[in-house]
Amino acid sequence: MGVSGWQHVGESDGTSTFQLESWSRFFDFLEAEIFSYSGPQRRSFIWRGQRRANWSLSTTLDRLLEVVGISDGPQDALEDVSKQHLERFKYASRGRRGLSPAALSENEWWSLGQHFGLATPLLDWTRAPFAALYFAFEDASVGNVPRAIYALNENAVFAKELEIQNGPSIEKGRVPIVEIVDPMSDENQRLVSQGGCFTRAPIGTPIEQWVQRAFEGSSDPILIRIEIPDTDRLGCLQALNRMNINHLSLFPDLSGASRSTNLRLEFEHCTVRKNA
Repeated sequence: MGVSGWQHVGESDGTSTFQLESWSRFFDFLEAEIFSYSGPQRRSFIWRGQRRANWSLSTTLDRLLEVVGISDGPQDALEDVSKQHLERFKYASRGRRGLSPAALSENEWWSLGQHFGLATPLLDWTRAPFAALYFAFEDASVGNVPRAIYALNENAVFAKELEIQNGPSIEKGRVPIVEIVDPMSDENQRLVSQGGCFTRAPIGTPIEQWVQRAFEGSSDPILIRIEIPDTDRLGCLQALNRMNINHLSLFPDLSGASRSTNLRLEFEHCTVRKNA
């Protein structure tokens, strides 16, 4: 690694990859590479943490379609399957949303389903980079595979969305854009606590693949990939806990209380073994 504690290992077609020598360099990396940016184009990033850097930015619905063996079908056919899947969820949700439930848009229905475990075309992101760091390290990992944090330039994505929508007409199917989805529904309190939002890409298209196609030949960092060694997980989580970034603050429900209690046990006993 360089003196800074990270190195830039490659860029192409709107993507850029950095490798950090440890999670503790993430703070300095943000200041040097993200917050101190003074280029001509305004940048605003959303963030996502993943336990393994070799995982694609694919949605749960994409993975389910792959499992059932239809992920290679025509795009319009996959979109039809997606619509039918959502209609079934709406039907199954009858009488389960309380009295006089609010009307929801299509993306709000997907967001509600995402919250309760439905396979959806949405991918979770946060506007808080340290929350993304927490999500990257919250679970123990098997094998020495780096963890990853992704930063997606939402301003550039929105500009590309307008460009595509105003381009040649598409006769059938959903316009091949990536949407940044900010649900207004009150039925997912976790989104508020996490500074959460979603992306929605064409069915069967991981975010990194869409960026590479939509920004072919561009050297601008639309999608930044930050790889972090899979070491000192508890040290990372303890540092974030001191910043009040933990399961209690990010998941304001019994699930968060349970996970927070489990981590407390890890903190106490792993520290005892380490100091023994």
